[in-house]
Amino acid sequence: MATFLHRAGRFAFGRRWLVLLLWAVVLGVVGAAAGSSSGTADSEVSVPGTESQKAFDLLSEKFPSANADGASARVVLRAPDGEKITAASAREDVAGVLGDLKDSSSRVAFVSDPFTDQTVSADGTTAYAQVTYQAKATDLTDADHDRFEAALEDGRGTGLTVEASGSALAPAETSHAAEVIGFALAAVILVVTFGSLAAAGIPLVTAVLGVAITLAAITALTAAFDLNGNTSALATMLGIAVGIDYALFIVSRYRSERAAGHGAREAAARANGTAGSAVVFAGITVVIALAGLAVVNMPILTSMGLAAAGAVTIAVLVAITVVPALLGFAPERVLGRAGRRTASSAAGADNAQHGGTATGKAPLGRRWVEAVLRKPLKAAVISVVALGVVALPATQLELGLPDDGSQATSSTQRKAYDMLAESFGAGFNGPLTIAVTDDDAATAKDGAEQMQSSLGALEDVAAVAPAAFNPAGDTAIINVIPKSAPTSSATKTLVTDIRQLADRVEQKTGAQSLVTGQTASNIDVSDKFTAALAPYLLLVLGLAFLVLILVFRSVLVPLKAALGFILSVLASFGALVAVFQWGWLKDLFGLEQTGPIMSLMPILTVGIVFGLAMDYQVFLVTRMREAYVHGADPRTAIVEGFRHSARVVTVAALIMISVFAGFIGADDAMIKALGFGLAIAVAFDAFVVRMTLVPAVLALLGKRAWTLPRWIDRFLPHVDIEGEKLGPTAPTLPPQEAAPASPTQYSDHR
Repeated sequence: MATFLHRAGRFAFGRRWLVLLLWAVVLGVVGAAAGSSSGTADSEVSVPGTESQKAFDLLSEKFPSANADGASARVVLRAPDGEKITAASAREDVAGVLGDLKDSSSRVAFVSDPFTDQTVSADGTTAYAQVTYQAKATDLTDADHDRFEAALEDGRGTGLTVEASGSALAPAETSHAAEVIGFALAAVILVVTFGSLAAAGIPLVTAVLGVAITLAAITALTAAFDLNGNTSALATMLGIAVGIDYALFIVSRYRSERAAGHGAREAAARANGTAGSAVVFAGITVVIALAGLAVVNMPILTSMGLAAAGAVTIAVLVAITVVPALLGFAPERVLGRAGRRTASSAAGADNAQHGGTATGKAPLGRRWVEAVLRKPLKAAVISVVALGVVALPATQLELGLPDDGSQATSSTQRKAYDMLAESFGAGFNGPLTIAVTDDDAATAKDGAEQMQSSLGALEDVAAVAPAAFNPAGDTAIINVIPKSAPTSSATKTLVTDIRQLADRVEQKTGAQSLVTGQTASNIDVSDKFTAALAPYLLLVLGLAFLVLILVFRSVLVPLKAALGFILSVLASFGALVAVFQWGWLKDLFGLEQTGPIMSLMPILTVGIVFGLAMDYQVFLVTRMREAYVHGADPRTAIVEGFRHSARVVTVAALIMISVFAGFIGADDAMIKALGFGLAIAVAFDAFVVRMTLVPAVLALLGKRAWTLPRWIDRFLPHVDIEGEKLGPTAPTLPPQEAAPASPTQYSDHR
């Protein structure tokens, strides 16, 4: 591997214009395919195998007219304080709002009358109307949304409180402020670290190139594979993250090779052969983690995982080809002023080799690792205990999916949600739908009667609507309004009770009863994610364990990496629960309310953080093993590897934390939680596990850390990730590359 990438690096450095041209062609072809694609992203979320999904599919078949895919909205109207919505003047104002809604678009099919349909609260202060469209939500224009909002605003002008929710509302504008802020912070960190605009620019340019190709490919494939609209979000996040990381590691190694006395082209080749090899294997572990999301068997998660895995694959290919090419354009400017002085001074090279500075003071990274190695057992115990304490709240983790109740309090959706809960009961926003079916209409009728008569006796049931049959009479719908809120544990218990009742009724009558609705679907999704988390962890850790055995030719090092990752993830879950469920420090993070953690978060956090954690593991420990295989004793190998890699791993982690932390400022509580969870997980893994626990455990293991049973060693191919075949010194080079030269000598590095 190292030899192949060494040759690839030399080629890319020497034929840099050709390399860039080829990638420009790739971007152009994929971009043209995306531009010609007429498909739109699917916004539906299906949950195969769950009872709620089976019931939804059944009702779509048996009640096709009731399950039309047109957009809809629920408009909630409330009379001024002290007045009734049923008063004559209020009725007139309501009629005006309904008329404006009907006239707001030619696509409006129907607007219900709350007084005719009796959708007025018991206290007479609040009513709601249903607006249905003939077009899908994605087909509504900006003009449709503007006129709808104008109708609501005119209603507010009469003194009524008018709010709305539903798919017909204009989608929230996507803000890219977090990405921009994170990218800007990454640029600042890179400039400060490298002291060179050229060195800082290469990781940013390659990350943008990789993400551009990925997003174009996703757009082009959306129509062909019916991809969900969320697939690009994770791909963008991971593409930026690993794109910057991978280029950062190669550029950093290039600077190190130049400081060791290699010429520009050879330094680029050696950086590609060593750090590039680590990039390839780190990328493989990330791809394993993301592609493994398919085991959950949810189409949305599968598409997100595969799209993100594709983004990582492209990031790897860009890193090992474009980075050496870009180094060829600025071989000296990449070094910065201090780097050029070091590269042109034998004393400086010797000083860099031994980890000193101009003042004789050891770098912070070396001082830190030496402090850890003085008392490795103490450092390891403190790290494990600290992460364990932070992880304790994770035992109280509650999962759920976002609804209008989790929207920002300033949004019309949240206001409508709160008004309905206040006037019609907490459970009104989370109705349950029960489908009773059988091939024999008489059996279906008997089952529906049994269910309806028994539902009212269940605890936490506020109301039961009469059964409504389809024309064939073989399927009925029964709507149930719980007393408790959709995300409460009482509602979850009620769903369980109804399903147990359905089993008893089926035994008596033979009719099957299935529970669905958004609330039941959210419960099923959360349960499915919870059940899938352990198998997903085992699959990802198992496959990655095999890859890391191949990389490190050790059993203990991969085992330590996996256990350390589990600790950091559990600690991040504990921090999430403490802040977003319990409300600790919620004002600091601008959190308006607490609630369950989004169902997708744990498994997404595992996939994303596992990939980044293995990146840091590979880049940090490969330098340690490189020193060991080149003859250093275990303790010296740890110090040397840490000295070479700690700074760049720290920078990579700080960049990722900055990018993820930018999302904490989002209005949406779920996005806020995702940003917080990823940022804190990266911080725990990079600074506690990789920078403290890893050197401490390696010191305790000594030579045993780098041994592999002979019977395993015989079956494993040798991949040479440390560049052993490249040798400790440069191969024979032309005279102009035998030693560092002045900037004027690099007009042509081929």
